[in-house]
Amino acid sequence: MPIVAADKLETIASALLRGAGANEEEAAIVSQHSIGANLAGHDSHGIIQIPTYIDRIEMGHLAPRAPFEVVRETSTTTVVDGHWGFGYTVSEKAMLLTIEKAREHGVAATTVYRQGHVGRVTDYPVMASEAGMIGMMTADSGRSAKQVVPFGGREAKLGTNPICIAMPSNLDGPLFIDVATSAVAGGKISVALARGQRIPEGWIVDKDGNPTTDPAALQQGGSSLPLGGAQGHKGYGLSVMVEIFSGILTGLGFGVEPSGRHNDGVFMAAFNVEAFRPLEEFKQDVTDFAAYLSQTPPAPGFSRVYYPGELEHLTTQRKLKEGIEVEDATWERLRALATKFGLAASLGL
Repeated sequence: MPIVAADKLETIASALLRGAGANEEEAAIVSQHSIGANLAGHDSHGIIQIPTYIDRIEMGHLAPRAPFEVVRETSTTTVVDGHWGFGYTVSEKAMLLTIEKAREHGVAATTVYRQGHVGRVTDYPVMASEAGMIGMMTADSGRSAKQVVPFGGREAKLGTNPICIAMPSNLDGPLFIDVATSAVAGGKISVALARGQRIPEGWIVDKDGNPTTDPAALQQGGSSLPLGGAQGHKGYGLSVMVEIFSGILTGLGFGVEPSGRHNDGVFMAAFNVEAFRPLEEFKQDVTDFAAYLSQTPPAPGFSRVYYPGELEHLTTQRKLKEGIEVEDATWERLRALATKFGLAASLGL
């Protein structure tokens, strides 16, 4: 697998997106978020997604240069129609609006519908935490194909339905939790398939409901399991709540429609810490709490205890120096797109 510098990958991704019709701002935002996911160690949401976005543009499922429309609002709430624009650009603008309202009124919430894939959900609550607020976001892929079985079931009825909460602090990296409510994010299975790797047992079941370590089984009628293993009823219940926030509250509904169009519905909220207590005191308490947790003696097989989000921060710092591994299958797809758009020579592909 080639190892490529992050800025080089951003240049490649941005150029290919512009070749497919995105404007310069859209291409830059999508590329920054995507390569940021690679840097954090979440390759499932990184450069591997760029060919998929271009496929969706060409199918008419994703609309470059789409309008951003506020269709309903109050002083503390906003409803946004993304008109099938890039989820990254739509959700960035939506979170900025949410932060602005929370700054004035203490709390604010927003729903967004009709937008493309938003990528790594972390990025948007972290925008709030950097503004001195607690950020929250849930996401659901609308009525596109489902891949997660309800606890105790054998037929997929739910999406991977992630939830993220981020806290302001004085730590070197952001403190947050961002988890799929399934046993694994769907993109991680795609990465394993592209790299010819097996996956851990407990992630998915085959079409007959039997456990499997073959990532191809998911595309052959298999399903992902809910988060929690033997206690999967907890992940299942959390997934249902995320779907209500992101699918039903947004008006997208539930289930599957024939078009299978990927439609990320999201709910996001920002809580201005200053409305509750002095921000700097809160940030220092969160920082001290993280240190308290990190001082826990490690269990056998572990080197230390990390605060939530710390591993992604450390991975980002390392990959900025060492570069990002890109699986051969993805690299070949990027090269093919560069040739198609007449950009191979200028991008060195």
